[in-house]
Amino acid sequence: MENCEPLPGGDPEKDSVPAQRERALVLSARGVLRVLAYPFLLVAAVSVAAAALCLDWDPERVSPLFLIGTIAYLTVLERLIPYQRTWHPSPSEWRWYGIYFLLTMAASALAQYAVTAAVSVVTPDEPVLNLWAEIPAALLTGSLASYLVHRLGHANPILWRLHGVHHVPQKVNVANNGVNHVLDIVLAQGAVQLALALVGFSHGSVFVVGLFVAAQGYFVHANIDVRIGRLNHVLASPEQHRLHHSTSLSEAGHYGSDLSIWDHLFDSYTWRPGREPIAVGIGDPESFPPTGEITSTLLHPWRRAKRAGPGSA
Repeated sequence: MENCEPLPGGDPEKDSVPAQRERALVLSARGVLRVLAYPFLLVAAVSVAAAALCLDWDPERVSPLFLIGTIAYLTVLERLIPYQRTWHPSPSEWRWYGIYFLLTMAASALAQYAVTAAVSVVTPDEPVLNLWAEIPAALLTGSLASYLVHRLGHANPILWRLHGVHHVPQKVNVANNGVNHVLDIVLAQGAVQLALALVGFSHGSVFVVGLFVAAQGYFVHANIDVRIGRLNHVLASPEQHRLHHSTSLSEAGHYGSDLSIWDHLFDSYTWRPGREPIAVGIGDPESFPPTGEITSTLLHPWRRAKRAGPGSA
């Protein structure tokens, strides 16, 4: 869905030669940006991970700084190459999303702390395998755990009352990636951390995978006009995740937010080139409080359900 800001110059047939050249340069720049935006993010994640390991940087400082940088980068891209201009957050939405983001970060830290405290004895300080051989295994393990918990959050009516909070907004952008119920984050992040810890992956491999997953999580939610082509069959993308937020169950699917291989394996892959959701959100919006009613949203799981069954996204 091409919905970019008007280019300078207006009608090409009436423009002067300099104006036409300016339009051509803008179009060319946007085209280059669409191609390079995602590779740059991947290179940044790999570079930061490698530098942190080689230079012995503190992961507890690197991870939040990398997350902030990723969010800032994608937010700028949303303005330069938007997928849908109407999906930009309004000033009031920025305030709500900021509160949800802080709650999500707190819940994620709580989940990690609880799992670490419970199973730290089985997580070695040094990798059992060569670190660069261990990283892909950690990625696959964590990705599979995330996929299964995410899919269960849609299939189970009780868990949907937690996870459905994330699907209430009728737009998909970087800012509302943090719109979540705190218990949903605790369960989802806790399951992933538990899986990684019980298998016994080293802290180094978990750190590297964490950077990639963080970048992917915000990238797939970005309101940017980027297409990754055949890589869609291996990696998750905004093209897929917009379908995941569709109000139509027939095209939703795509429960993987980092890798798409599990969607292929478990028959939840619905994307094809050019396929776009007609609308995003939930099919029965009256079953959840509006996103701006934060207190009501947090209390929602304990209130009587207006309609039984899992969500529509």
